[in-house]
Amino acid sequence: MSHTRAWQGSRQRKRTLSITRSLFLFPAWKKRQSTVTDDIIFSPVSLSYDVFDGRSTGTPLVFLHGLFGCKSNFQSIGKKLVQQTGRKVLTIDARNHGNSAHSSVMTYEAMCSDLQKLMSQLHIQKCVLIGHSMGGKVAMTTALLQPDLVERLVVVDISPSKTFTQTNFPTYITAMKAVKTDSNIPRSTAKRQAEDQLKSFVKDHSVRQFLLTNLIEENGLYIWRVNLDAITKNLDNLLGFPEFDTSYSGPTLFLGGGNSPYICSEDFPEIQQLFPYSDIQYIEGASHWVHADKPHDFINSIRTFLCSP
Repeated sequence: MSHTRAWQGSRQRKRTLSITRSLFLFPAWKKRQSTVTDDIIFSPVSLSYDVFDGRSTGTPLVFLHGLFGCKSNFQSIGKKLVQQTGRKVLTIDARNHGNSAHSSVMTYEAMCSDLQKLMSQLHIQKCVLIGHSMGGKVAMTTALLQPDLVERLVVVDISPSKTFTQTNFPTYITAMKAVKTDSNIPRSTAKRQAEDQLKSFVKDHSVRQFLLTNLIEENGLYIWRVNLDAITKNLDNLLGFPEFDTSYSGPTLFLGGGNSPYICSEDFPEIQQLFPYSDIQYIEGASHWVHADKPHDFINSIRTFLCSP
């Protein structure tokens, strides 16, 4: 389980820090010039989602996955949280991922509009928003632009900072684009061929398996269901984060992996500025994929946060 100590801030309630290492246009959004060059008017797209109904009338939990992920990443976590909390759980495929619609536009503002549209369609007035990596940035953007939709916020192993230096995602994209498989073959054979080609770029077996969940068959051909062209075009936006002149005043938990570099001490001032009522915790022994590495600790952290003031 995670081990933490407290740090007091003048405007904040308690923060916890690890002892192990130290068509939507929104007026609150300001462009970060290094990542956005043009004003883009965009329309929300339709999102694929799964719902796990609970017996409680409590605010539903909404999970947002990371880059190259999909809604099934949180399926087992979601089911357990339904059992343990009684709350409804919603897991969502982001645009250009899973079974959701594709678009050439892939900014955090656009993904926020997608979520807003879906919540309206499902008559969800407020949720507990839980986002991992890219999904964490979508969750932060939504909380800052549409705070009335977000009762509580959980940001998993990402911060409101640029992530250019820590990420291997450009390498993953290059590797995935280079994959060629035979046609009209069993999926197991295609998956084996693809993995053999990924090995020279992606050394970590678990990461290769994660990427291969996106390999699908279509008319005898094997393709990537993620929109690699859109991700490549928008990668600078995805690795960055918009600038805001506002803050989110709801309870917020930043939950990092103890072995991950994605939430570091240099990020704390920006977290404090944008999310003044936040706790920062680390789960020891977890990598960037916190929920996959330590699901029991992850669930316990979420449950504890849901019960906190």
